[in-house]
Amino acid sequence: MPSNMTRPLVIVGAFAASLVIGLSLMFLVMGGGRNIAAPAAIGGPFQLTDQSGAVVTEKSLEGRPTLIFFGFTHCPDVCPTSLFEISEVLRAMGKDADSVNAYFVSVDPERDNPAAMKDYLSSFDPHLKGLTGDPEVLAKVLTEYRVYAKKVPLKDGDYTMDHTALVYLMDRNGRFVAPFNLKRTPEEAAADLKKYL
Repeated sequence: MPSNMTRPLVIVGAFAASLVIGLSLMFLVMGGGRNIAAPAAIGGPFQLTDQSGAVVTEKSLEGRPTLIFFGFTHCPDVCPTSLFEISEVLRAMGKDADSVNAYFVSVDPERDNPAAMKDYLSSFDPHLKGLTGDPEVLAKVLTEYRVYAKKVPLKDGDYTMDHTALVYLMDRNGRFVAPFNLKRTPEEAAADLKKYL
């Protein structure tokens, strides 16, 4: 290679090497990655009321895997479909369903009192519990679980709710694992859930 081409290559190589060394030193000085923010936690303390009037807190999640779905009783399609699919998974689990928590948390506390929740859930698996509470309390729970919910006015003066439609899987310690996939057979989903018992 001609000497007039070697010099630019040496300069570029030296610059690249010094850049790598400089960035590595900066990374170590700043804590070697320890200061990188962890992903936001999902979940937190709460105190809600189920459809029978019993108090349910974050401690109620401990000791069992938990499925949590946020929705509302006036939901036209997504909520009943998801609750039906959760019911089918619980049915496929057989007696193991007794060792799972399954909660339907309202994003519409104005209409979803315990009596409304009880009536609505009578169409689904009896393991499903409906949770509701005061608007301020539910707003905090929605924030803790990173749930989007917004009231959307309708032309007739009524309203609907736009909301996150994930099923949250929490482990036996009440920690978020992942969104739970209902788009498979109930038997496949039940087998997956049994891994967390």
